Formats: sequence, C-alpha cells, structure tokens
Amino acid sequence: MDDERTEDRRAPADHPIHELIRGRWSPYAFAPEGVPVEDLLSLFEAARWAPSSYNEQPWHYLAARREDGPSFGKLLGCLVEANRVWAQHAGVLVLTVARMTLTRNGKPNSKALHDVGLASAQLTIEAAARGLSVHQMGGILPDRAREEFDIPADFEPVTALAIGRLGDPGILPESLRDRDREPRVRRALEETVYGPAWGEPAPFVKESK
Repeated sequence: MDDERTEDRRAPADHPIHELIRGRWSPYAFAPEGVPVEDLLSLFEAARWAPSSYNEQPWHYLAARREDGPSFGKLLGCLVEANRVWAQHAGVLVLTVARMTLTRNGKPNSKALHDVGLASAQLTIEAAARGLSVHQMGGILPDRAREEFDIPADFEPVTALAIGRLGDPGILPESLRDRDREPRVRRALEETVYGPAWGEPAPFVKESK
C-alpha cells in the first residue's frame, strides 16, 4: 500500500529532477510505529551537514520518539489542535528551533530561519532515501514550547516535523483523507524565476517553453 501511494503522489515535474525529490510528499496518515534509532540518527546527521551563513549552524531540534512517552506528549502539546489530530500517530515528533543571534558577535542573524529550513530540508531528503516520510508544519504554539522546554530568549521555535512511515488514511478525519489524495501542484517556473525585472521570467525559463 505504501509503495502504491508514494507512486501515485510523485511530482508531475516539468523538467527532470531526482526521484527522491519527485517522490517526497507530506502525508497526514502515519503508521503508529517507531522509527529505528539508526535511521533517526542519520536524519539529524544529514541536517548537521547543511550549509549555513558563516557556518553558524543556527539549527537546534527538540525530538521525541513515540517510545519516549511523556516527552512525545509534551511535543504533541506544542502543536495546534488541528495538527495534533494526525501528528499523534507519527513515530517521531520534532520541534525546530533557530538561534536568532550570531555566536561570533551576538548580533541578530538575519539568515537563521533560512538556514534552519535548509537543514530540515536535508533531513527530509535523507528520510525519503530511507523510506520514511516527513510532514513539516508551521502550526505550533511557540509560547507553550518555550515554557515547556525552557527555550532561551535568543532562540525561536520555528516549525514542527512529524516523522514516520506511511499509515492507513482510514485513521484520518474525512477532510484530511481528501488532502492526502489531492493532486500535487506548484507554481510554474515563469511565475517564480525572474530575470530582467521583477515579474518577468528569466530568458532561460522562457526559452524552455
């Protein structure tokens, strides 16, 4: 079932891209089973080796496996209610946190959120290579997370990740089951990659049409 669902959800790319990227998608239905520790360590190792401005590595993660019990519950409680409904079934929950100041001089790091996103993207691709799924979500409760985990003032909760294996969509409310079936769409390159002026597609994009 999992392979069939992944195959059905492959991105209808306009240009050739790596199959890991084509096959990566963000499911709502997770199987309530654990993620092997060796896989989990490799996911965070992939994040560790992401590039960052001045090699500041502003990414930090709060992570709990389903087996961790209370810690998993604490992280689940840092999600908005709509996300708890489905994320409770994931094998692992993660909160991403950005250090918003530079370690070298204490000044604001304007690239911190970009770099945290990049590290999490590498984690996501590593997960895809291991047959795991990651659903990133912005619906978190930052103040609750800060209180529950004593996050320092110069660190900012950013997003949450649900990690695990594809599960049975039948466990989801109907509205979420429908989302797991919706066609995957993206804005066209000519609406994204500009050249001579804002809003005007780059020449190489126009020539590819």
